[in-house]
Amino acid sequence: MAIWLPELGGRRGPKYLQIVEAMAADIASGRLPVGTRLLPQRELAWRLDLSPNTASRAYSEGVKRALLRGEVGRGTYVRAPDASVQSGEVGDLRRAAIGPIDLSRNLPLPALAEPHIRRVLGEISQGNRLPALLDYQTEADLALHAQAAVAWMGSCSIEAQPGEIVVANGAQHGIFCALMALLRPGDLLLIEALTYSPVRAMADRLNLQTAPVAMDRGGLCPAAFEEACATAAPKALYLTPTLQSPTTTTLTPDRRRAIAEIAERHGVLLIEDDVFGLLKPDRPEPIATLAPECTIYVTSVSKCVAPGLRVGFVRAPERLVPALRRAVNLSSWMTPPVTLEIAARMILDGTAEQLTQEQRAAALRRQMLARSILGLWDYAADPHGLHLWLPLPEGWKADVFRATAAKHDVLVTDARDFAARAADAPDAIRICLSHEISEMRLREGIEKIAYLLRLPPIGSAMDI
Repeated sequence: MAIWLPELGGRRGPKYLQIVEAMAADIASGRLPVGTRLLPQRELAWRLDLSPNTASRAYSEGVKRALLRGEVGRGTYVRAPDASVQSGEVGDLRRAAIGPIDLSRNLPLPALAEPHIRRVLGEISQGNRLPALLDYQTEADLALHAQAAVAWMGSCSIEAQPGEIVVANGAQHGIFCALMALLRPGDLLLIEALTYSPVRAMADRLNLQTAPVAMDRGGLCPAAFEEACATAAPKALYLTPTLQSPTTTTLTPDRRRAIAEIAERHGVLLIEDDVFGLLKPDRPEPIATLAPECTIYVTSVSKCVAPGLRVGFVRAPERLVPALRRAVNLSSWMTPPVTLEIAARMILDGTAEQLTQEQRAAALRRQMLARSILGLWDYAADPHGLHLWLPLPEGWKADVFRATAAKHDVLVTDARDFAARAADAPDAIRICLSHEISEMRLREGIEKIAYLLRLPPIGSAMDI
C-alpha cells in the first residue's frame, strides 16, 4: 500500500485533531485498512511540515480513540475494531459496561433520576397539557416554565424576574447563544488559561478572538484580568467560578468581588458558567449577584438531575434579553416543550433538589474512593466535585501518560485539551469520577492510574 498521509485541506481546529479526524475518516472509508503501519511520528511531522510534538499528540489521540495501537520496537498500526469500539461511535458518550474504563467524561450519574422521570412522564401523558406541549409555545404556555426557572435560579442564589431569564437547550447552548447574541466577529473573548474546551470551538466558529487570563492555585487571577482589560479592550470574559473544570478550583469571595469590580469599571461582560454550582453546598455567592448589570449567568439541570435533560437557564440584564432570545430562536427555535415540562415539574415539586443532594452524596462517596487509592499523590479535588486534577510526577508528559493509560484500557484527558495555548499546558490530567456507573470499574480504573504513576516515566508515545 502507498504511504498514508492525511488530507488536511478544509479541516479546522488544532493540527493534531485535523490529523486524527482525517485518520478516522480514512479508516471508516477503507482508505486506511486495519493493520496498516503508519509513518514514524518524526517522518510524518517532516512530510507535513509540522512539529514532532504535533505528530506525537495526533498518534496519542489515535490510541486514546482506539484507532491505533503501538507495538514496542515495531511501530504504530491501525487497530482492528473490538467489542468496546463497536459498542458505539468513536467519541460517543455511551456508558459501556465493558471495554475501556472511561474517566474522561465529566458527566453526572443518570440512573438516580430514572424513576422520577418515569413518574413525571406518566403524569404528563395522563394530563391535559400534552396537546399544548406538542405544539409551538405561546407566552401563556410558558407561565409554569417561567415559574420553575425563577425557582431554579433562586436555588442558585440568583434573584431573577421572568423577564430576565432565557431558556436554552442546556448550559452549553446558553453559552453559545450568549456569544452569538452579544459579541461580533473580531471581538475579543477572554477565557481562563485552562477552560471548558467547547468554548474555544464556539469562538472559532463565530470568528471571535480569544486570549487566556492567567490562573494560579486559587483560580483566575484578578490582576491578570485587570491587565487584559487595560491593554486589550476585551468584550467579554468567560469563566467557571465554582468547581472549575479541569482544575476543580472555586474562586474565593474576595476574588469574585475583585473580578466583578474590574468588569464593571471596564465595561466588560462576564459570562458566568455555574453549571456545577449547586453541587457545592458551601459555595460563595455567584458573581452575578455582585455585578448583575454586566453578568450573563448560565446554569442548567443537567449536572444535578440528569445529563440527558437538556434544559439550561440564562439570567441576563433585561436590556440584553431580547438579543439572547433571538439567538435561541435562530439556533433551535425553542427548548423542546416536553423536556422543559419534565424539568419544570421536577423543580417545582422538589424532586430536582432531592436529586441534587443525591448527586452530591455520590460525588462525595466517589471522591473518598479516589482518595483511598491516590492518597499519596498531590492532586486537586473538591469533596462534592465530579472530577479531580492530577499534576503528573516529574518526567511524565501528559499526552504520553494519557496514551499509556489508554494502552491499559483507561481513558483520561490531558491538560492540552483545556489549554487556551497548548504550549502553556501543564503536565497534568483530569480524572472524572461519575461517567462510569459501576464503582467497581471506577476503582479498577483509578488503581491502574495509581500503578502507572509509580512507574518510571515513558519518554514518548512511540515507546508505549
